[in-house]
Amino acid sequence: MRAREMTEPASTAFGGIALYKLGVLGAFAAVLVTIVVMAMTLPKTAREFVVAMISTVVFSLGGGAFVIRWFELQHWANDDIGVVALAAVIFVCGLPAWVMVRGWFVYAELSKHMSLPDMLRELKAVVWK
Repeated sequence: MRAREMTEPASTAFGGIALYKLGVLGAFAAVLVTIVVMAMTLPKTAREFVVAMISTVVFSLGGGAFVIRWFELQHWANDDIGVVALAAVIFVCGLPAWVMVRGWFVYAELSKHMSLPDMLRELKAVVWK
């Protein structure tokens, strides 16, 4: 009968702690970016506030994860300073979402007479000339 080989408990525990820290700091960075951008330009309506907040948090987490995977920055999670740097990456990735949502609401306010398909056709004509 052969003895089974097991993983080293210390490295597995360290990986779990690093993943936990990354998750907590990532969520904290996503909420922090939402607060920062909303302090810069306050939304006019409650609807705009909710849409911008959800978009910023989702874009921060999803965009941050994409950037971390694209540039292969996962090894930064091995130490505390790297985890903070990853949180900064997640923070920065949420900023474009706020700009896009605010731009869309401003554009929609200026084009109240247009329907949504008309707005999309106009934007498509401008972007893809």
